Amino acid sequence: MQPTYNIDNPNLPYQTKHDLWQTAFGLQQVDGLKPSVYMEELAEKQARGSYSYEQVYEEITAYHQSTDDSTAEADLVSLRIAELLSRSGFSFSPATLLTIHKELFQDIFDDSIPVGQIRQTNISKKEAVLNGESVVYADYPMIQATLDYDFQQEKIFQYSGLSKETMVQHIQSFISGIWQIHPFCERNTRTITVFLIKYLREFGFTVDNTPFQKHAKFFRDALVLDNAKVLQKHPEFLTAFFENLLLDGKNDLSSGVMYRELGLD
Repeated sequence: MQPTYNIDNPNLPYQTKHDLWQTAFGLQQVDGLKPSVYMEELAEKQARGSYSYEQVYEEITAYHQSTDDSTAEADLVSLRIAELLSRSGFSFSPATLLTIHKELFQDIFDDSIPVGQIRQTNISKKEAVLNGESVVYADYPMIQATLDYDFQQEKIFQYSGLSKETMVQHIQSFISGIWQIHPFCERNTRTITVFLIKYLREFGFTVDNTPFQKHAKFFRDALVLDNAKVLQKHPEFLTAFFENLLLDGKNDLSSGVMYRELGLD
């Protein structure tokens, strides 16, 4: 019997692979991390077809076994993001979020920080853009139910017939809501961003990944401001980011502009 499906093994062109790596490197900014120069060299070799992802993993693992491991998380997670985004498979469900988190951060933390699992405690984080206050994240017993509800509401939402601008506004609201839940103890933003990029492909949008490559810290701060308490809430920054990402916007996404407008410079 002949197979009825083709094996998905895309031969991505150099520029596409290069852009995936730049997106992966840029996303490390959300936690103040920067990949090593050696990782950047290996990425270029992989993009040009000299190395496979497996060979890059072997090289960078050996590198961190014999040198300072201060860039280990940024290097390994960048590799995993680039490889994950090179694959076309996708399932719209909360389980996909958990799988992405596990794939990106397995073996990065000790056992006190579980990966691929919903947090079992409440958390907070002092945010500079909120003058040291925290976003109020979802109460941990409610995380699974809240995720299920938000995903179900998004699944039944009718996008057909809407303008592109209205579609983007709704996607923005959905992703911001998922981020506010903060389902994991650590590394929520990178996980949710990878999910977002995969989800946007389902719409056939032309995505300008430059904002993720160059302004990932702005993106995280914008999510914080979109989910702040009422008197601290500033949704316009997240709107500006999504306009640049999907609507050919030319907004200034520098953190300096954000902080000046908030009176924090």
